[in-house]
Amino acid sequence: MEGEITFFNEDITYTIDNEDLVKEWINTVVTDHDYQLIGINYILCSDEYLHKVNVEYLDHDTYTDIITFDNAEYENEIESDIFVSIDRIKDNAQSLGTNETDELHRVLIHGILHLLGFKDKSEEDAANMRNIEDRQLAKRPIGLSS
Repeated sequence: MEGEITFFNEDITYTIDNEDLVKEWINTVVTDHDYQLIGINYILCSDEYLHKVNVEYLDHDTYTDIITFDNAEYENEIESDIFVSIDRIKDNAQSLGTNETDELHRVLIHGILHLLGFKDKSEEDAANMRNIEDRQLAKRPIGLSS
């Protein structure tokens, strides 16, 4: 049984282009790693909103593009609330010289990779995570990749 992926707007209005294809792609990434998707809530928000979440729940007084909460009860299951700052996505896309859609997709899949057990705290782990992100971005269905 396939779980549900839902996109919510918290304090902004933002629309995910090709939402059904994005959901299909994310589900494929999960199942390709032999995990079962129970449910993912993506909460799209502003920098300020995500900063408050970071301070309140993680005691980190920093801005970030994503915070992933793992709510799964069992191993090899994905159930999560993932908060994404659209402000960071836009700024990062501009500073990295990429487009907003590709940066959004990279961040969406970054949260999934954390749930699949990938880390990014060390330089080596971060480089590995970036390589896996690149591979997953390359596997997007026609209509999602730029």
